[in-house]
Amino acid sequence: MKALTTLKPPEHGATVLFDAPGPRARRRTLMFSVIAAVAVLAVIGVAILQLVRSGQFSYSKWGPLIDPTNEYFAHVWARLGDGFLRTLIAAVLAIALSLIIGVAIGVARISAGRITRTPIVAFIELFRGLPVILAIYLVSRLADEFRVGVSIPGDNVLRFDLSVLPGGDLLWVLVIGLTAYNSVIIAEIVRSGVVSLPKGQNEAALALGLTRWQSLRMILLPQAFRVMLPALISQLVVVLKDTSLIAVLGGYIELLKMSRLVIENLANPIQVYVVVAAIFIAVNYALTKFAEYVERTLAARTSG
Repeated sequence: MKALTTLKPPEHGATVLFDAPGPRARRRTLMFSVIAAVAVLAVIGVAILQLVRSGQFSYSKWGPLIDPTNEYFAHVWARLGDGFLRTLIAAVLAIALSLIIGVAIGVARISAGRITRTPIVAFIELFRGLPVILAIYLVSRLADEFRVGVSIPGDNVLRFDLSVLPGGDLLWVLVIGLTAYNSVIIAEIVRSGVVSLPKGQNEAALALGLTRWQSLRMILLPQAFRVMLPALISQLVVVLKDTSLIAVLGGYIELLKMSRLVIENLANPIQVYVVVAAIFIAVNYALTKFAEYVERTLAARTSG
């Protein structure tokens, strides 16, 4: 009778689906990593050298952006500040409307019956499949049609002009376009957050005599909010960045469009775009940290 062979435990770092690399594989990986790092550093070095040769680090390029004593500094930052304010206005409006409409659509999809759920799902899939810029273009064209007037039965004309709203028509074209796209994304985030909860939560609420709507509003949504918060904040960051898409239509002078006007006067595109990128990164980082703070606060309240 053959002796039973003892199975060796997996090597450190190995799993059922992954075999840890041996010494030769580790040396090969290290060699390729060093080569890749050297290549990347070489490309960066060549790029920096070219920027130095072309005078991209000169005071004349950076002075108007970083030196308060420069004659153009106040004017440049006044214009960039105005553009940033317009970007924030558009983003806040789009975020607020997207949250309200998105939560409403998500709740409707969860609580609706099979017949009424079908058009809701069709609406969601339609706008999820559209590029954001196309949604903005469609809103722009529809706004033009309604400004001219659309004939309706009874020899009447239905006319509506977005320019009568505060901020002008292009602001609302941007806001409505962003809302149309992002509200359905938020609706799916809400649905996923609720579906991820244990089924026993809803069953217990119904057993206590709550209606489906009461269970959703009082039990499921508050718990789902913690689950969907990271994805929700990520989508709100996307809304902020997508405000720059209105630049392709012109007219509404947000931060990116304003930066182009500054570039036309100072002829320093690299420097201005670096500063604008830093502004977007700083705001997005602040939003991410705020989301982490809210998540920690909610977790502390729940555990307490």
